[in-house]
Amino acid sequence: MDQSPHIARRDPATVMRLSRLGSLHQCRLSFMRQLTRRMAAENWTFTRPVFQIDEKGVGHAVYTAQGPKRAYSLVAFAHDLPPEQRSDRVIAEAWDATFALFDGIPDPEDIERLSQNVPLQEAGRVSESELSLSRANRSVRLWAHVVDRLATGQQPDLEQIYKVGYLMRTTAVYGSGKFGAADRERIADRDEVSAPFQAEMLSVYLTRTFVRDLVQHMARTKGGDQTAELNPEIARWLGIGNSTGLGMAPFIVNHPILFNNWIMVREEAISRVRSIETATEAEAANFRNIFASSKLSISWWKSEHPIQIEKLAALNADLCAISDYLDKTDLTGNQPWDRLILWSQATLSEEGQELLASLILEPYGELVDGLTSCMADSNGAAHVIDGTMTVGAVRDLIRASFGWAMDLDWNTPEHCARAWYVSEEKLEPRLGERFDEPIADYEQPLAPARDAALAESALSEWADGAPIAEFLLEHPEHRHTIRRAQMSRVAPYGEIRDNTISADVLPIDMLRAKLSFFGATHFDPRSDRWVRICMYAGAPYPEELSSKTADLWVYPELGP
Repeated sequence: MDQSPHIARRDPATVMRLSRLGSLHQCRLSFMRQLTRRMAAENWTFTRPVFQIDEKGVGHAVYTAQGPKRAYSLVAFAHDLPPEQRSDRVIAEAWDATFALFDGIPDPEDIERLSQNVPLQEAGRVSESELSLSRANRSVRLWAHVVDRLATGQQPDLEQIYKVGYLMRTTAVYGSGKFGAADRERIADRDEVSAPFQAEMLSVYLTRTFVRDLVQHMARTKGGDQTAELNPEIARWLGIGNSTGLGMAPFIVNHPILFNNWIMVREEAISRVRSIETATEAEAANFRNIFASSKLSISWWKSEHPIQIEKLAALNADLCAISDYLDKTDLTGNQPWDRLILWSQATLSEEGQELLASLILEPYGELVDGLTSCMADSNGAAHVIDGTMTVGAVRDLIRASFGWAMDLDWNTPEHCARAWYVSEEKLEPRLGERFDEPIADYEQPLAPARDAALAESALSEWADGAPIAEFLLEHPEHRHTIRRAQMSRVAPYGEIRDNTISADVLPIDMLRAKLSFFGATHFDPRSDRWVRICMYAGAPYPEELSSKTADLWVYPELGP
């Protein structure tokens, strides 16, 4: 691997469009893969000190992950849920299983306290000893299939495993202070969870192990001595599903520096690989193998949503084009990865472009993995407005991110058709129709483009040399926009370059952008406002975790 002059990161004006953010794919920087690499490198150990589940599948279990300095324990509660109560909606009040990630190893008093609260979820209360709170429902048909087949001494049908991908799906994984759980600041200085969402990713990793053990237990309860043990090769392709709705969408708007850090790290990694002058034969072969495995994984990706059906059709056409390109292209010399990316930009859909942008990172862990230490945000939330900055300087910052928004007529219904508000019942974000519902008075500041245009218009009446503090004394309603503009100096990728309240905005693009950084795969929108995904499909279980299995598990092994 030889480096040539560094190729610049891609322009935020290109990267931060919603359609492109809604086409991002997992990569080696994803939070799940960061976690599995760390756990393997540090030789974490895993135990199941408690598994008290009865023949009806009711009870509790504890799974403990022991790192070099600390232990974390998933406390899982299994329930006998009547079918009519099973719902993925946030308004549900009962689930097949509920969980808390405990900071340390719980004693019997802790478990008793959690048993009175965790099954209630939002209606209960946890403490600073808990790092996350979550719940999950069964995929009913696949669950029944796996139990029945194992109980009769047979293995489940692989095609059904690939089609669904999970036995349970989480409907919420809460952390960072919600419902009494520990605030992020309590654990942010711990190496093992300093990267974004590591506690939540650990909770889901341990949840997957519990689900595998629970389905085996239920099969043995039904089948007795004739019950088969679930084949580890099959079990490995059972991930954890997730149903994610609008509650997640505002996150990337409300955390511009944090989101910038995720995007900027990925863009820096891409630019580093594109700058490689020559690749070794081994690196080129590695990429070709990863691409072939990715094609196999994508062949399992199904959706019934019209938008995703169209995107998958384009992606499959892209895969054919990429295969043709690779068949006739030498990937070793003359900046091979830059040539590949430039070709993709001229030839492929955004789905295909972003897939390749992720895949070219895979042979170069030593070059890009260190960037993951830059993905957290240690001080963005505390940004204080610089009142001495001039009006002209602030106006320039606003135009740099939102120049495109200045030409829109923000009084036209098509540009402001939607409004974000918070549901009083569930305290969750919602997106409503501004002109059909009485919600304008409750609107949340989740339209940064419109607000930037309003602030810029107000600033036009002020002299360029005036301090922004004087402007804000008369126009405090623009404080949040001025603050964001100043933050953009260190966060060029912090702003979405699209209208988040337009008549045609697709919140699922925001959901996918965030979930791709988690490491999610097989995005399956169920409307323009919620999506199902799969997490940890292909990952090693705790007893399988090693330096050899910890990283590339997301890519299925190819047959002989």
